[in-house]
This record gives sequence, structure tokens and C-alpha cells, in this order.
Amino acid sequence: MTRAYFRFLLLLCVLLLTACVTSNTGNLRAGNARAVVVANEALPAPDSTGASGAYTGVPDYRVGALDLLQISVFQLDAMNREVRVNSSGMISLPLIGAVAAGGKTVPELEQEIARRLSEEFLQNPQVSVFVKEYTSQRITVEGAVNKPGIFPITGRTSLLQAVAMSEGLTPLADPSAVVVFRTIDGQRMAALFDLREIRAGNAEDPQVYGDDIIVIDQSGPRTALKTITESLRGIVGFRTF
Repeated sequence: MTRAYFRFLLLLCVLLLTACVTSNTGNLRAGNARAVVVANEALPAPDSTGASGAYTGVPDYRVGALDLLQISVFQLDAMNREVRVNSSGMISLPLIGAVAAGGKTVPELEQEIARRLSEEFLQNPQVSVFVKEYTSQRITVEGAVNKPGIFPITGRTSLLQAVAMSEGLTPLADPSAVVVFRTIDGQRMAALFDLREIRAGNAEDPQVYGDDIIVIDQSGPRTALKTITESLRGIVGFRTF
């Protein structure tokens, strides 16, 4: 993600918030949850079952590029190995050669490998596939951190761990102004978190997911992000923007 795109995203959020956020919480309607902001609490999981499945182990997670797979075949030790999905979504296995893994669920990949083996080598092969690293899942950490960038996450990752990946906050960072952007129900949503409260054990360290954008604001002069953080402060639950 380029910095120009990031600035565009912030500007868009500011315009939306400025147009729709008011001090009158009575304007909220129970049925109006199509485009919302959540503040001071964990955001729901993102839209993609592939993304949420990467952390809960559900069978509809879809294998992605650079995922590390552990493959085993009952009574065929030569097939038991760890393989990394390449950038084209392919893996290579003994006896059967190249197999398209990207985009398949784990059961679908097990069935494909079993089908290929049954054509020439085994009758009713029992194939097991385990996703050992979900490196197709990536988060973006931006703002007042020492090493902003895009980072792969493997398994469950918390907000504090995500900040640690970016080598921590800069001296100018405002730890009470950490915003997580996420797409939920087709809408861009955000939540505000205070790292000080999380570190002190007074607030939950929320789980982050692939495609999350984590932005840490700076202390001092007003920034574009500060408009967002100020709008989110004190809001509990869902709010249209």
C-alpha cells in the first residue's frame, strides 16, 4: 500500500465522519447498522470466511499463496512433508507432481491429493492437510511506529503483537489513539484502542485479522487521523458514518 493511497483512505474517512457524526446520539436507529463504526471494543471478524477461518480452524478457510502446509498420507511416509504454497498457488508433491492448492479449502485439497494418488498408486488413500502457517494473511501497520509496513501473520495475533512487529511506537506516538480499520458486512469500519489500558490489563488485547489496517496517531498538532480518533472517543457500540 502506497502512502498516497493511505492518505486518500484517511481523507475519505474524515469526509464521511465529518458529514455524518453528530453529538446527538439519539440520531442512531437500531436498524441502521449498514455502515458503522465500533469504538472501544473488539471489532467482529472480517467478511471473508477465509480470513476468519485462518484463526479458528474452520474447514472453509481457503489456502493462499505462501501458506505452509503439513501433508500426510496414511501408510505412505514418502508423502509426509511440509510444503510452502508458491506465489502462483501451487505445491509440488512426490509421485503426483504439481497440485493447485491456492483457493481450495483444506477438505478440497485433501480430496484433490487423494484423487491424484488413487489414479495410479493407492486405493482409497487417507490424506490429511494441516495449515501450519497462514502467511497469506497480512496486516498493515502505519503511522507513528518505528517500522511501518505490511506484515504476514501466522495464526492468532493480537494488537500488541502487531505493534511489536513494527518495532514499537515512536517517541511522538499517542498510545491512546490506535485505530484498526476493517471491512465488515461490506462496509469499512473502525475501532479505537488505548495501548496503555491494554498493557495495564484494564482492556482486552483485541485480535487482528488479515487485511486489517492499524494506524497509530501522533501526539501534538492536529492530524487527519486525529479527526477520526476524536470522533470515536467515548462511543460505545455501533455508529453510522
